[in-house]
Amino acid sequence: MPELLELAEAVAARADVASGEEVEAYVAHGRDTSIRVYDGEIEQLSSAESAGVGVRVVREGRQGFAWVGALDETAAEEALTEARDNVAYASADEHAGLARPDGVAPVTLELWRGEQAEYPTQAKVDLALEVERMVRAGDPRIRQVVSSDYSDAMTEWGVATSTGISSAARRTICHLFVNAIAGEGDDTQTGFGYSVGRAAGDLDVVACSADAVERATRMLGAKKPRSSRLTAVLDRRVTATLLGILARTLSGEEVSKGRSLFADRVGEELGPGTLTLVDDPTDPAALGAAPMDAEGLATRRNELIQGGKLMGYLYDTHAARVAGTVSTGSAVRGGYRTTPGVGARAVSLLPGELSQEEIISAVGTGLFVQSVSGVHSGVNAVSGDFSVGAQGVMIRDGALAEPVREMTIASSIQRMLQHVSFIGSDLEWLPGSAAGLTLAIDDMSLGGE
Repeated sequence: MPELLELAEAVAARADVASGEEVEAYVAHGRDTSIRVYDGEIEQLSSAESAGVGVRVVREGRQGFAWVGALDETAAEEALTEARDNVAYASADEHAGLARPDGVAPVTLELWRGEQAEYPTQAKVDLALEVERMVRAGDPRIRQVVSSDYSDAMTEWGVATSTGISSAARRTICHLFVNAIAGEGDDTQTGFGYSVGRAAGDLDVVACSADAVERATRMLGAKKPRSSRLTAVLDRRVTATLLGILARTLSGEEVSKGRSLFADRVGEELGPGTLTLVDDPTDPAALGAAPMDAEGLATRRNELIQGGKLMGYLYDTHAARVAGTVSTGSAVRGGYRTTPGVGARAVSLLPGELSQEEIISAVGTGLFVQSVSGVHSGVNAVSGDFSVGAQGVMIRDGALAEPVREMTIASSIQRMLQHVSFIGSDLEWLPGSAAGLTLAIDDMSLGGE
């Protein structure tokens, strides 16, 4: 990692400061493995390594960008030259400019497991095979394991700018994922399980396989329900999906472009006093945790909704300048091949005190939503309209009853926030940028027969 930062600093030092030029270098190196097994055999196995430099040059309100897939000074110099050339073709933007140190000190986070580099490939394959075996043995109604997958990534990166930023970080992450089909007669249902961690040794094969079996078999016999209005109890994964949508609507960039239903609503009451939403990349339990953002600024805990009240939005440097404010350390990017933008890394609700079972009991009558579909087409971030396909289990007398499918659940994001009735204690960090927990929302529309 020191070598990456040294290269970034060398590129940034080439800025023609006298002419007002600003230069940023983003240098990254990563290794990843992806394995899929099927029917006791390896179906796919790949191991890849990537490394490169992305260079941004800002001059007279115009930005040029270029990247190169190599880690040496000659290649980096070529990227700098190309980025400088690209400035001439860029549109003028009065808000263009690189980040500057803001005095926020980075938090020390232990996100790197060096032992992962030595973990044998065969042992990784064995994990995927063992999950597949356990799912098959988990219930006689399991007819097929569609896939059992293992993946991991080890990533190191550094950012340096001619404006005084010099930061570096690294992290590891591993996943197990399995997708199963259960059947009775002509009825078949699918379910998936997963386990995540910083190293392969963190992965829970038992929990991963049991989750897939339960989710697939629980839905057997599902029928289309009658249309009604009821309380929806969202599974942790569904809540994480909802929070991901909510975080995007709270991007300062989306707000400035008029693409958010929460524009100009800071200070308004959006929900009950129990509702607190944060984006906290400094939480080491979050899979998206990082000590710095994609522009090299220290990440920080940002309260978006506190006690039901909208507190503010997420910003990178550019979006902050457009809004006349400062960055919240919320720049993200897809690697050295891309420029930064605004994004959440670790969104979660402040947990409540009840377990999922206790919430279901307290609701009494309603719908437990196990999964949703059609989120990208069924949710409008400007109007707040929310209508998605769903499957789950009806709640009767405070317990799970018959499974249901071929239905939609609908409301608006505004109404859903206002009608949050219970927030679970079962917070779980999931793959992606959001944590899940059980969430009960009153007065949802169920569209069935």
